[in-house]
Amino acid sequence: MTRDALSKGTIYFLLSLGAILMILPFIWMISTSVKAPNEVMAMPPIWIPGEIKWDNFLKALEVAPFDRYFVNSVIVTLLSTVGELLTTILAAYAFSRINFFGRDICFAILLGTMMVPGEVLIIPNFVTLSNLGWINTYQALIIPWIASVFAIFLLRQFFLTIPNELSYAAKIDGCRDFTFLWYVMVPLAKPAIITIALLKIINSWNAFLWPLIVTNSKELRTLPVGLSAFTTEAGIKYELLMAASSMVILPMIILFFIMQKYIVAGVARAGLKG
Repeated sequence: MTRDALSKGTIYFLLSLGAILMILPFIWMISTSVKAPNEVMAMPPIWIPGEIKWDNFLKALEVAPFDRYFVNSVIVTLLSTVGELLTTILAAYAFSRINFFGRDICFAILLGTMMVPGEVLIIPNFVTLSNLGWINTYQALIIPWIASVFAIFLLRQFFLTIPNELSYAAKIDGCRDFTFLWYVMVPLAKPAIITIALLKIINSWNAFLWPLIVTNSKELRTLPVGLSAFTTEAGIKYELLMAASSMVILPMIILFFIMQKYIVAGVARAGLKG
């Protein structure tokens, strides 16, 4: 009994330590966002500002057209998420329920692409979009990201947990594959689909490198790219940068805490089976 208690205590201690280390950067960001300029780089570091500068948030909004960046981020996030859900649901159903020639080989090749670093694909993708004339357009920000191998894999694993007897019964009643997918499979796979949507929303909202590469004008920049406006030849205005960063990540933090149970449920039921 003592050994079990010691083991659990050690695990809880390590988990708590890890949680503290993970949350410290966020605490520092929020603290810096309300500091005066002379307190930002002070040594030793000042965790609690002497005077809270709430006007840093207003000044940050004046540096760049963040209202336009916000609209762009919402458009790109919503459209890319909807596109990924459509391709993921259809592909996952095909790989889990439809027996076609070379299905398992195609799926293995698809999984193999996950081992290719994303950075390797940046130049080929950029050249392709340039030839299509899509540079500095919404198409360049959305179309390349409407499919995800990981999302297909996750949802396929979830679909495999649904009994085949349901599909047999549906076919006896004259139900087609497409109807069975949308009225039976999708409702049952709701936790996994919500998980995929949340992960996509977070990744798309926080994307920086790709929007930076394929956009040339301020009218098409997203929020993470807009944060570069605080880096000037005279230096970085850290208090304004942290204030803007706090506003950028706040929607994602709220969304995560509201929907985190679906992420846990989706991964727990689908990610480790098959």
